[in-house]
Amino acid sequence: MEESTQITVFLLDDHEVIRRGVHEMLSAEPDIEVIGETDNAAEALKRIPDARPDVAVLDVRLPEGSGIEVCRELRSRDPDIACLILTSFPDEEALVHAVLAGASGYVLKGIRGKELQSAVRDAAAGKVLIGPDSARRVVERLRRGAAREDGMSGREKLASLTGQERIILDLIGAGMTNRRIGDELNLAEKTIKNYVSQLLSKLGMERRTQAAAYVARMQAGQDAEQDGPPYEQ
Repeated sequence: MEESTQITVFLLDDHEVIRRGVHEMLSAEPDIEVIGETDNAAEALKRIPDARPDVAVLDVRLPEGSGIEVCRELRSRDPDIACLILTSFPDEEALVHAVLAGASGYVLKGIRGKELQSAVRDAAAGKVLIGPDSARRVVERLRRGAAREDGMSGREKLASLTGQERIILDLIGAGMTNRRIGDELNLAEKTIKNYVSQLLSKLGMERRTQAAAYVARMQAGQDAEQDGPPYEQ
């Protein structure tokens, strides 16, 4: 098979044994070539855009960061890179976030070798690998979330933010622009815009000025209370 027809893959998984196993399973196929691998999100975000693989296979849970955050950043930089999320356990919340991040598929690490190889081929071909049942669960979860948010307090809405969204909210409160936040977090400005849109939606706000004022109120409340901050990580 000509090299030009090969599907190139980059692997991100902090477990060396699993990463090697996936590498061997994929490399055993003449039409699949693993062109790189790493065990951490920061290095993945440095190397994958330069390598420009057809498919990035990303572990969900990492010591620092997550495969879903890497997927969101990669897709914002280069939509031609398909992302397969690989995880040990089925997790409805992670599935929802993976779909929203633009992942092509969400597969369990217990998947058979042939199934993983097929999943990589399908992702490279632009197919979405989330089945009807999973898609239905995602839609139902989003609907439940929208209904729940209607009756949520400000504290509950704040608690619904991810760790990365909380950091970006604080930086908005510090007066930083999206570009400066991107420089601070080593993320593309477009990715920051996506994060800002998501956190504003979760907080029931329309403008970043509302978010900045919200942070100021929270900080004022924190200064006034001696027994701890008004919200927690």
